[in-house]
Amino acid sequence: MPATLDHLVVTADRLKRGVAQVERALGLTMSGGGAHPVMGTHNRLLSLGPADYLEVIAVDPAAPKPDRARWFDLDRQGPGAALTHWALRVDDLEAALARAPSGAGEAVALTRGAYSWRMGIPTDGRLPFDGLIPGLIEWNGAHPAPALPDTGARLVTLELTHPDADALRRALAPLVQDQRLSVRAGPVKITAQIDVGGKTVTLG
Repeated sequence: MPATLDHLVVTADRLKRGVAQVERALGLTMSGGGAHPVMGTHNRLLSLGPADYLEVIAVDPAAPKPDRARWFDLDRQGPGAALTHWALRVDDLEAALARAPSGAGEAVALTRGAYSWRMGIPTDGRLPFDGLIPGLIEWNGAHPAPALPDTGARLVTLELTHPDADALRRALAPLVQDQRLSVRAGPVKITAQIDVGGKTVTLG
């Protein structure tokens, strides 16, 4: 079965800075989140409806450095914050990784508070196609989206831009079918159109 869009990922050099940037752009307040002990990172979340959400994530300066590369290429994070990654929810992580391009990662068990999941994480922290291949995630039990305050924000479109757009489309075809998703040729970038109270806001 094709995977489902799970969440958008804004990576930041500092969590506070990333949260402030998203809140200014959307005019909404982020909530939830916590620490990821295995990765040495922490995050905050924003509901995009009952089944998906937006995440701001950064290296946690209070956490020990992990014994492996951090996810979402955070070990190479530059100044500022931007929408750089996305994640797909799957029922069978191993099967999804087998369909994904080489380098989509190995299954790693993770936790944050009461939540637990497994995710495909590359050994060097870098997902294929310059990070535009989604992180594949298999939740064990509860999903965080229903527990977040519903701010009314909804994802309208998610556009992936890459110099080799045709190859990216072929790589994504076995993984996801979502009318909100589009791929076009150009410099590497992720852009989301989010509806907030009838107004469309661009996040990139």
